[in-house]
Amino acid sequence: MDLSQRLGNPSEVDASLSALARGVVGSEILRIAAEIRALKAKGAAICNLTVGDFDPAQFAVPAMLLEGVRAALAAGHTNYPPSDGVLALREAVARYYARTLGLSYPVESVLITGGARPLLYGSYRTVLDPGDVAVYPVPSWNNNHYAYLCGAQAVELPVTAEHNFFPTPDQIRPTLGAARLLLINSPLNPTGTVIDPEVLRGICELVVEENRRRARAGADARKALWLCYDQVYYQLTFGSVRHATPPEVCPEVAPYTIMLDAASKTFAATGMRVGWAVMPPAARQRMADILGHVGAWAPKAEQVAMAALLDDERAIADYHRGMRAAIKSRLDRLADGFAAMHRDGLPVEVIAPQGAIYLSVRVVLPGKSNEQIRKHLLDAAGFALVPFQAFGLREDSGWFRISVGAVSLEEIDAALPRVRAALAAGR
Repeated sequence: MDLSQRLGNPSEVDASLSALARGVVGSEILRIAAEIRALKAKGAAICNLTVGDFDPAQFAVPAMLLEGVRAALAAGHTNYPPSDGVLALREAVARYYARTLGLSYPVESVLITGGARPLLYGSYRTVLDPGDVAVYPVPSWNNNHYAYLCGAQAVELPVTAEHNFFPTPDQIRPTLGAARLLLINSPLNPTGTVIDPEVLRGICELVVEENRRRARAGADARKALWLCYDQVYYQLTFGSVRHATPPEVCPEVAPYTIMLDAASKTFAATGMRVGWAVMPPAARQRMADILGHVGAWAPKAEQVAMAALLDDERAIADYHRGMRAAIKSRLDRLADGFAAMHRDGLPVEVIAPQGAIYLSVRVVLPGKSNEQIRKHLLDAAGFALVPFQAFGLREDSGWFRISVGAVSLEEIDAALPRVRAALAAGR
C-alpha cells in the first residue's frame, strides 16, 4: 500500500506536535553539509571544510581497534551491553586517565555512552531543573540547543579572539550566583583554541568559592554549581600548547566536575560511537539512570575493542604520532596560506593552530554578512566553511570554522589560490 498521499497535510501535522518539537532548531552545520553534498553530487570541485568528521581515506581508525571489533563480533558480543558500559572498558578508562592525565578516578565514576553527545545532553538533564541557569561561552558546540531542549535559562558569554575565545574569570564571576551549570570545552569546537591552565584555574576557583558560599548560606546541597568540562579533543594539541583539567589545576573542584571524552576524535572513530565521562559516583549513577531510558549505550563489540586499545600504551602513542602530524600539516598549510593573504593586504585574519581539527579564520568583505561571505567563497572558490553563527554566536563578526578531518593536502593546495582570487575580487 502506497501511503505517500495519506500522511496528512504537512502544516496540519506540524501544528499537532509539541511546542518543544515545533520550536527546536536543526543543526546549521548539517544543513550546510547537506548543501555541499548536493553540489558535489553534481560534480562540483569543492574543498569541504565543514563537518567535524574524519574521512577514513585520510584518517583511518587504529588497526588494533578494527581488529578488536571484528574479534568481538566473532566472539558473540552482539547483545545488549550493560547500560552504563562494559566493566572492562570502564576500568580501562580509569587506567587511561591515571596514565595520561594523572587523575585517579574509581571505576564507579566512569560512565560509557554512544559517543560524547549523550554525555553533554545528560549533564544538562542530570544537573538542571527547568528554569535553572546554564552558563556557557559562545561560540560553542550545541549548548544553545541543549539549553532549549532542557528548558534551561541560558546565560551566554560572548568570547573573542583577544582572550583566545574563552571566557575570563572576571567575565564569569557575575553570572555564577544564580547558575547551576557552567560549561567549558577545550580544545574548543569551533575555534581550535586551548584554554590557558591559569585561566582554567581561576574559573575553577570561582566554582569552589561559589559552592562554599552556598554552603555557608545553608543552601541545599542539590543546588550546587556544577562544571561540565568537555575535553573530547584533548589528545590533539600542538607545539607548546598544554591541555589541563579542572581537578589538576584545582583539586577542590572535583566534587562538582563532570568531564566528557570519547573515541570519536581521539581515534578518528566518529561512527563507532564510544564515549565516556568521569564524575562523582552519585552523579554518575543518576546520569546512567537517565540515559539508560533512552538507549544511549555504545555498541558492545566496540566497547570490548576499545577497552583493549586503551590499555595498549604503545599502540596509542604510535597512532597519535601519525595522526597529530597529519592534522597539524593540514592546519599549518591553511594557516600559512591565510597569513600570506593577510600580509598581501587581503581582508583575512587567522589564528595559529593550537588543538583539535579546527582553524579560526576571519573574513570581512564590505557590505557582506557571514552567510553572504560563506556563499561567495563556496560559489567563487569551491571553498566550504562554517560561520560561527552555527555555534550560537549572534554577532556577524566575520569568524568562520575550518575543519580539516576530511581533506587532503592536495585539496588544500588547490583551493588556496582560488580563495585568494575570490577575496581579491570581493574586496
